[in-house]
Amino acid sequence: QVQLVESGGRLVQAGGSLTLSCATSGPFSQNAMGWFRQAPGKEREFVATISWNSGRRYYADSVKGRFIISRDNVKNTVYLHMNSLQPEDTAVYYCAARTLGTPAIVEGAYAYWGQGTQVTVSS
Repeated sequence: QVQLVESGGRLVQAGGSLTLSCATSGPFSQNAMGWFRQAPGKEREFVATISWNSGRRYYADSVKGRFIISRDNVKNTVYLHMNSLQPEDTAVYYCAARTLGTPAIVEGAYAYWGQGTQVTVSS
């Protein structure tokens, strides 16, 4: 069983940067990982995903060029580096793990989820 714990969310000013971390337990190095977010009153949406060996990474159009997903299979941690943050990035950010190594952009492809971490961007 994979358990995921996100951290790093906080209040930040527009234009600022933030890095989220997702620590995992159990088997991890063969799992593709993803980040999703849910803003108040909205559906949860895809943000970024990374393959098991970091060879493939995909991003939502809304964050492309601003966010970077990375992972450290030795530390069993996946990161989301967020730059040029805007108020519309305000959301609860969730880390998720697949049972497969290939990345995916849909929620249903992920078997394990963290509890989420709040990111608030003030204008």
